[in-house]
Amino acid sequence: MAELPREIRGVMVPVTEGRVLLPNATVAEVISYTTPEPIAGAPAWLLGRLTEENRNNARVAVLKALGGNAGMPFIALLVQGFPRLTTITQELLIQTSDDEPHAPGVRVEVLVRDDRAIIPDLDSIESMVMQATAA
Repeated sequence: MAELPREIRGVMVPVTEGRVLLPNATVAEVISYTTPEPIAGAPAWLLGRLTEENRNNARVAVLKALGGNAGMPFIALLVQGFPRLTTITQELLIQTSDDEPHAPGVRVEVLVRDDRAIIPDLDSIESMVMQATAA
């Protein structure tokens, strides 16, 4: 049986109310923000679809979608600065939340080297985006 890696490369992504910790392999690229094209009937948290127009200084982390849907190979996360590479080990990752319910799309809250972050539930987020864009 193959031994699990002792450490993984992660990306600490600054967002409006904190940080999101992601495996480096899920981040396809970080691009300049483009004003999204609105989606009729979409929930308030879904800003829209990205186009190539109206770029400004804000950034977007483009994440690889994990569900295998050819119509949505990527999802994007609006970020508040530049993501920072970090090495994650089991010893460095401390869960700070207990069994209480989390916000939709949040798997767990953690502490990594004195930085609080959330680890997102990417499958859940992808599912929510698919449902919201199915109209």
